[in-house]
Amino acid sequence: MTTTRRRFLLDSLLITAALAAGCSRAPAYHATSDRKVLDTLSGVPTSDGAGVRLTRVIGQSALRHLDPFLMLDHFHSDDPGAYLAGFPDHPHRGFETVTVMLDGHMRHRDSQGNSGLILGAGSQWMTAGRGIIHSEMPEQERGLMSGFQLWVNLPAREKLCAPHYQDLQPDRLSEAKLSAAGSHVRLIAGGLEGLQGPVRERPTEPVLFTLRLEDDTPARWEVPEGHTAFAFVHEGEVHIGPEDTPRTVRAGSLALLGPGKRLRIRATNQRSAVLVAAGRPLREPIVQRGPFVMNTEAEIRQAIQDYQNGVLDKA
Repeated sequence: MTTTRRRFLLDSLLITAALAAGCSRAPAYHATSDRKVLDTLSGVPTSDGAGVRLTRVIGQSALRHLDPFLMLDHFHSDDPGAYLAGFPDHPHRGFETVTVMLDGHMRHRDSQGNSGLILGAGSQWMTAGRGIIHSEMPEQERGLMSGFQLWVNLPAREKLCAPHYQDLQPDRLSEAKLSAAGSHVRLIAGGLEGLQGPVRERPTEPVLFTLRLEDDTPARWEVPEGHTAFAFVHEGEVHIGPEDTPRTVRAGSLALLGPGKRLRIRATNQRSAVLVAAGRPLREPIVQRGPFVMNTEAEIRQAIQDYQNGVLDKA
């Protein structure tokens, strides 16, 4: 059952505080070998870009941020009217945007001259840094369009770094089969049981992967113990946590994961799919105004002024 917003926010704050202080004395948040699900949260319907309908999971009123993650949107529709308008030119400064495509094609273009077609099962990792203006537009007129957009914060020292773009086609991602039934993991960033994702080294040391489970064979991985971590179930139903005390998480729910060294996920009795992310928390002030995320109000005002003056993406 989804907990109340107040309880979810309280748990998030306690986890962050405990990790920041190196605290191991609070019984409810004591680090164990296996990460447990502390709470679950459902996304809320919204629209973005030129009216694209999607579900906002992180970035809604119940969970503004999950340091270092700033936003998680899930888009999934076979109705062209829900996605064809796409995301026309818009600016960013101070963080990184990650697009994870499950189905469909999306064309990226930006003010640095980069262009890439993000295919189903592919991804892109864009560091906005000091500023970039980009668009993401569907290159299909029918069929299923499905995937995620994840925003990852940058530390203060890198918020004005040079923009950078990585076009990650499906064959560049690291993939491993998990069972004879066809379960598999596809790694985008970080290291995982001998696999290495293609994303270059990042300050938040992210681990990001998609998981497809075709049977109930458990999947287990080592995850950096000090990282904030979540799992979003977008299909089916899974058990997450220690074998003797797992928590059931159903499609449409984000699971906030407690501290620990290992992650265990098992499908219950149906085909399931999960997005898993972990990142080193920055523990810095977050001031956000739409597409700009900085550390102070003055920096936000400067970003808005730079955009209005046409120099946001200039060196």
